Amino acid sequence: EICFKYTNKVLAFVPVLSLSQIASGEDWLQFRGNDHRGISLKSETPTNLSKNNIAWKTPLPGRGLSSPIVIENRVFLTASSTADQSRLHVICANRVNGEIEWERQFWATGRTICHEKTCVAAPTPVSDGKNIYALYSSNDLICLDLDGNLKWIRGLMQDYPNASNSLGLASSPIIVDETLIVQIENDSDSFVSGINLKDGSNIWKLARTKKANWTSPIRLNDKEVAVQGSEGITCVSAKSGTIQWSFNEGASTIPSSVTSADSAILYVPSNGITAIKPRKDNNTPEIVWQESQLRPGTSSPIIVGDNIYIINRAGVLNAAKKDTGERLWRLRLEGPFSGSPVSSNGHIYVASERKGVFQSIDINGKEGMLRGSIELGETILGTPAIGNNSIFIRSDGHLWKISNPK
Repeated sequence: EICFKYTNKVLAFVPVLSLSQIASGEDWLQFRGNDHRGISLKSETPTNLSKNNIAWKTPLPGRGLSSPIVIENRVFLTASSTADQSRLHVICANRVNGEIEWERQFWATGRTICHEKTCVAAPTPVSDGKNIYALYSSNDLICLDLDGNLKWIRGLMQDYPNASNSLGLASSPIIVDETLIVQIENDSDSFVSGINLKDGSNIWKLARTKKANWTSPIRLNDKEVAVQGSEGITCVSAKSGTIQWSFNEGASTIPSSVTSADSAILYVPSNGITAIKPRKDNNTPEIVWQESQLRPGTSSPIIVGDNIYIINRAGVLNAAKKDTGERLWRLRLEGPFSGSPVSSNGHIYVASERKGVFQSIDINGKEGMLRGSIELGETILGTPAIGNNSIFIRSDGHLWKISNPK
């Protein structure tokens, strides 16, 4: 019923091309990677960056803050275009050469009003390896298979007309326990919902604090999700929406939390950074440590090895021990930053907002060291993605591939 109602809004198609090579390595299926930690464990990404590392750049039909996602030999991302941001794009590019394999366009069914800095294509799409699930600030939720065939589409704002704000929405959906988790928080009708992957219907829905929030849900383990908002963190069962525990000491509404590699500790942008540990048979997690000096700006923190790394509002990268919060070193980068850092091959990568300066920081020594940068010359507001030994970045006008020269 939903598909039939909206398939007439599909505008244009580009023929699908066959894949030219068999991909190797790992995929990057959602915002900040498969486990939401921003780390690639397999990719041999370039370290000493220069313009020789630009493998290709492909022009995009519209703006977007959303990150690319990588599935085998394909890179998927979203965009929005026209003066009122009402045309929604889902784009598939070939990972090897950057050629557009297909593109689908839809009309937005919800509000497209947002701050001039952002746009409607702000949330990052997510995939289960079979389909692409793309959410937009207009609260249009679209499911396509990997060849661009429409599976279903749902206009969430038709069900919840007040679920919006004047600045735009940006929370990225994730998939946990075969459930699509969508977090829609604003000043009027806030909620988080578990969505059926097969047809886009609600499995469960929880009311949330009525306050604008741009954080994304966090995968805690195979069964649970952490939902962050102005009041703190709520852990819910991905399959049922049942609340497991809560942390009620407040949290940021822009940078998202991150977990340790074993998911035992959740590091929350709250009073700087607060490390919390869930306790069995207790609805209140244990506070392991709290450090007010580790206050992130817009970028979400990242944990690599034994350390946590935070970029503050001044564009300074801070390294601290993840077990205690003790600060180890600081390194000034060329900012400002809107996107979040990612990591692979013993380095942290992050792109500045202005001029699109993409930077590589070596974190193997006692002090962080800048190993190179590339000025891409365009505004970059999103977070990079990593897959198959390459880094993929979207700027206002292009999709870029950064890799080691052949």
